[in-house]
Amino acid sequence: MTKKEIVKTISEKLGMTQLKTKEIVQQTFDAIVETLLEERRIELRNFGVFEVKRRKPRKARNPRTGERVDVEAKNVVTFKPGKDMEERVRRLDMSRKEPALAGVGADDANGRLGKSGKK
Repeated sequence: MTKKEIVKTISEKLGMTQLKTKEIVQQTFDAIVETLLEERRIELRNFGVFEVKRRKPRKARNPRTGERVDVEAKNVVTFKPGKDMEERVRRLDMSRKEPALAGVGADDANGRLGKSGKK
C-alpha cells in the first residue's frame, strides 16, 4: 500500500478531501521523523515504538567478489509493534491475495480497531 492509497482510504472514510487528508498524513509522518531526530524514540500507544539505535561497525563480505569489507557504525530506525498489532498480524490469513482492510477504521467491543464497525 502506498501513501496515496492510505490518503484515499482515509479521505473516503472521513468524508474529507484527499488534498486535506494528504496534508494531515504528511504532517503526521513529519512529526514522527522530527521526534525521532530530537528524542530518538516515539511511542504510539496501541501501535508500536519507533526508536533510533546505533549499529556497531562490522566486517562483511561483498557477495559478488567475496572480498572482506569494513562496514562503518550507523544509526538505524527500529520498530517494535504494539501487542494488538502483533496479535492481529499473527492471525493474518496469508492465503488471501488482498490485504485485510476491512478492519481499518472500525471499532470492536474493546474500543479498538476491528472488523465489526460497531462498538
